[in-house]
Amino acid sequence: MAFVSVPKDLTKIKNKVVLNLTKRQLICLVIAAAVGLPFYFLTKNYIGTSNAATGMVLLMLPAFLFAMYEKDGMPLEKVLWNMINVKLKKSAVRKYEVKNIYELEESTAPKQKKGGGKRGKKKRR
Repeated sequence: MAFVSVPKDLTKIKNKVVLNLTKRQLICLVIAAAVGLPFYFLTKNYIGTSNAATGMVLLMLPAFLFAMYEKDGMPLEKVLWNMINVKLKKSAVRKYEVKNIYELEESTAPKQKKGGGKRGKKKRR
């Protein structure tokens, strides 16, 4: 009898469309091909085959990264957005300020002499 292992967490399973690729990966790869291939065919006669191939790879690399890179279940754009928020938008130094409630009470209350008040004692003559 054949056994098939079923993963416990089904949220990590993604639907594959064609060639074991997800819809997101297919879209990114089509965009990469639409940018890289015309660059190669239009520039190989002017800058040489190897330089045109290198340029094509460099142009296609961002689309491949967006298609394939995933960290902690987040795609590349979410990872980059979190990095931008942490590094650039939010301040790195957090101010730690505490309001001293005793200091506020002293400033509003009338000042007493040292030693306190009478505290129920009668004055001796």
